[in-house]
Amino acid sequence: MTSRDLVYKTLEFKNPERIPRQLWKLLWADIYCSEEVKNIEQKYPTDFGYAIGGESQLPPTKGDAFEIGDYVDPWGAKFNNIHRGIIGEVKEALITGENWEDFGKAHIPYELLSIDIEYINKQCKESDKFVFASGSGIPRPFEQLQFLRGTEQLYMDLALSSHGMFAFLEKMHDFYCQWVKAWAATDVDGIIIMDDWGSQNSLLINPKTWVEVFKPLYKDYIDIAKKYGKKVFMHSDGYTLEIIPHLIDLGLDALNTQIFCIGIEKLKQFKGKVTFWGEIDRQHLLVNASAEEVKKAVYNVYDTLWTNGGCIAQCEFGAGAKPENIHAVFDAWNEVQHQE
Repeated sequence: MTSRDLVYKTLEFKNPERIPRQLWKLLWADIYCSEEVKNIEQKYPTDFGYAIGGESQLPPTKGDAFEIGDYVDPWGAKFNNIHRGIIGEVKEALITGENWEDFGKAHIPYELLSIDIEYINKQCKESDKFVFASGSGIPRPFEQLQFLRGTEQLYMDLALSSHGMFAFLEKMHDFYCQWVKAWAATDVDGIIIMDDWGSQNSLLINPKTWVEVFKPLYKDYIDIAKKYGKKVFMHSDGYTLEIIPHLIDLGLDALNTQIFCIGIEKLKQFKGKVTFWGEIDRQHLLVNASAEEVKKAVYNVYDTLWTNGGCIAQCEFGAGAKPENIHAVFDAWNEVQHQE
């Protein structure tokens, strides 16, 4: 059975022969823990791949997102980075007009729509992994609005129902829909969407506002992908419990969120309704716990959320994580699959 088959069976709760796995690694891990990363990837190779778009045009950017200094993204947002291997933060808003009258400063990166379909399809055909669409066009409307406007001001715009913000969001959303459609027309297996929606213990905005403003956006992205028979994955950090039922209602296949921040038991109600695309607690366990404690956590996830599918052995090797704990994550998933 190929990696691609394993992932499809997991997403469709069809009792795969083993649990698919995926290591996420920040560039930090490659820089400071390169041998450990190499060992993990050799012992537990990933079941996922990413197609490169081969765009004939690229939007203007400046700098390197993972090096110390400034980086300007394809939309024109400027990030300042003080740590090598970790993406920086936006310190100055690009769009400062009271009613977004200067949103023309932002660059909508239509260049990213110029993908090479034959090149993408060739990559998919030559791989036995579950292949994702990739690139900087991945839909992330809430975060990208913050990058351009600043978080505090965006919250005020949402509270005041800023006409200018909605006018810009309409243009942004149209671009994202075009991007999803362009990639969904290729042979990739899955489309990723993303937005960090949670603080440590609540949603970042009123759930009612999320339903009114952002749920329709995600509905469009998911509907487009589903029309072409693609699976849809989403990443969202923080406490996202309030929006999970809505994402399931929209047809989301897999969700990567901080399940330990939310609480594993609270997620049991969604068992068999969505696949949990990881993760293992990177705030505390991967940084401070023993390998045995990490293994117990993996077993808890499996016992609570697995039902002939519904879990992917994913974790993030980020800043501060102990290499032995990353090893322990994949060792534990390997153990549970042999006990089935």
